[in-house]
Amino acid sequence: MTKKISIEELSSEQQKKYERNSFIFLTVFLAPILSVAIVGALGFSIWFSQMFLGPPSI
Repeated sequence: MTKKISIEELSSEQQKKYERNSFIFLTVFLAPILSVAIVGALGFSIWFSQMFLGPPSI
C-alpha cells in the first residue's frame, strides 16, 4: 500500500520542486485549456441562440 505524503512533510527542496511543477502545469496547460473552453462555450451559446432567436437587431 502506498503512503500519502502531505506537503508539510516534504523537505524544502522537494516542496519548491512541487510548487514549481504545479505552477508550470497551471500556466502552461490548465489556463490555456480553460480559456479556449470558456470562449468556445460562449461563442457556441451565442451561435446556438441566434439559430432560434435570429440575429441581433436594433
